[in-house]
Amino acid sequence: MTTGKISIAQHYHERTKYDPKTIASKSHGLDWSRQPAVFKEYRLGISFDLKPYLTEKSDEIANSSEDNWWQRLSRLLFCTYGLTAKMLTMTGEPVYLRAAPSAGGLYPAEVYLISRGTPLLPAGLYNYQPKTHSLIQFWEKQVWTELQTACFWHPTLNNTQLAIVTTAIFYRSAWRYQDRAYRRIYLDTGHLLGNIELAGALTDYRPHLIGGFSDRQLNELLYIDTEQEGATTVIPLADLLDPQQNLPLAATALPSGIDTNYPRIADGELIKYFHEATEISEESKKIEDTNQSSLEDKYNFPFCLKVSTKTEPINWGEHQELLENTILRRRSTRAYNGANLTLNELKALLDFTYQPQHYIDQNFDIAPDYFDLSLIETFIAVSGIDGLEEGCYYYAPKAQELRQIRFKNFRRELYYLCLQQELGRDAAATVFHTADLKTAVAKYGDRVYRYLHLDAGHLGQKLNLAAIRLNLGVSGIGGFFDDQVNEVLGIPTDEAVLYITTLGRPR
Repeated sequence: MTTGKISIAQHYHERTKYDPKTIASKSHGLDWSRQPAVFKEYRLGISFDLKPYLTEKSDEIANSSEDNWWQRLSRLLFCTYGLTAKMLTMTGEPVYLRAAPSAGGLYPAEVYLISRGTPLLPAGLYNYQPKTHSLIQFWEKQVWTELQTACFWHPTLNNTQLAIVTTAIFYRSAWRYQDRAYRRIYLDTGHLLGNIELAGALTDYRPHLIGGFSDRQLNELLYIDTEQEGATTVIPLADLLDPQQNLPLAATALPSGIDTNYPRIADGELIKYFHEATEISEESKKIEDTNQSSLEDKYNFPFCLKVSTKTEPINWGEHQELLENTILRRRSTRAYNGANLTLNELKALLDFTYQPQHYIDQNFDIAPDYFDLSLIETFIAVSGIDGLEEGCYYYAPKAQELRQIRFKNFRRELYYLCLQQELGRDAAATVFHTADLKTAVAKYGDRVYRYLHLDAGHLGQKLNLAAIRLNLGVSGIGGFFDDQVNEVLGIPTDEAVLYITTLGRPR
């Protein structure tokens, strides 16, 4: 057994760091004969076609309350994970892009829908099929009580009729990224959560996040092969057009145990062991409200440059029509031209991502669910922002200001630590999300590693969409030299770097 005192979450993070001295030995050629499929297929089941309901006015459907219900559900799922583009590879094979970004285009997440039984959607289990934009009912039976039991009788399931469950098919991402794939899987799922939050505003649904559930019971409920796939989140959908479903906020996260007595784990087995170690298996849990965690503003030095980020909200158009358009046309930028952004553009990006209360007049959710944002810190390396000195800044969301903590241009270092990707070098600003992993584990156990990456991906997706709305370039980066990021930011070596988002003007 290991003699280390650190938890399995800390061990996993340390072990999956990229380091310049060892990355070559960890890299391997991709076995294209074992490339995983990115769509899940069911041989049996009843299909519900959602394509006719993608537009508000369709010649194929009448304008009725039933049609409106289907339109809302269709738009919600399409804006969350629908196919938005088709490309052909050099071999002529099609590659499909989705509304939510995924590292390497591998799309490890699966989206399920559980119906309690509505007049239009019978009770049972459904898998969302992005390729055909349809729901396939693979289990026709009332399972809502089993869902409530698996979620420890979470109060948001009392009156809701629909719930999304996301899972991960681990090998889809591990095929390329090996043991580090677990990070990317949860970042990718976080992108989904960002889409669900905003698509809910478009369709009059309020998604409620649940991260604390019995993994074993939920996996059994969905009939998934736990050697290949595992549940990651539960998202009850409160219908805002039904007064009984206008629900108060409730807890999103529950703690797991802390494993410090793990064996030596072989390469390739780390994801499976770590996922199982972060499961919650107790029959019941006391749910405490974690939505009220205050965001502590740090790095408040009296001598540092402080710049207010207060600004006018981004205009998403009448009835948010520009939001849906932005979600569907979002693409990750492949190259920047090195030109500067304006300070007002950076302020707008931060405002939309971190200050949802400013968007109440545009009918956005002013308090969307996260797992615990108080654990996540945001730093910005500024390389080219008009009106802002170069250097590294800490973003203080409560005070709505940037605080300069380092004073130099880091383009060269950013190019290096982003695995020599030109995106790091040519970006005008680079956003880093980090967390004190030891403190986070003490609060939520090893399961916090899921929560941290889900929240970081959620924030990253809101940055993505704000940038696209402003016609800027944006690209998330999950592969980087971890310790070198800490050196650039000037933060302790045990601060875990979760995610990087580069921002600039597209080439």
